[in-house]
Amino acid sequence: VQLVESGGGLVQPGGSLRLSCAASGFTFSTYAMSWYRQAPGKERELVAAISSAGGLTNYADSMKGRFTISRDNAKNTVYLQMNSLKPEDTAVYYCHARRGMRNDYWGQGTQVTVSS
Repeated sequence: VQLVESGGGLVQPGGSLRLSCAASGFTFSTYAMSWYRQAPGKERELVAAISSAGGLTNYADSMKGRFTISRDNAKNTVYLQMNSLKPEDTAVYYCHARRGMRNDYWGQGTQVTVSS
């Protein structure tokens, strides 16, 4: 099983980034997918989640209207479009896959830094 995030980097406040998470080794289309983030000295927090078929999404309040989660089950990939980025969005962003209570996978994370 692999979840490989990409697309992180340094961006100025107000800018945009699109993160991607490529999945392999499991039946991607049967898993709910999420993005989490962890800033230095803080706990990991949920950013956004999407159901297995993509019909349902959920966002943390501070990301609503700025971030969009989507998935392409044909490409085994989940995306996070991040707009209007703020310095407080600086964190390591992790991809997460879950199916039921027993099937649960994490990616290695990608760094997002928002700074002028």
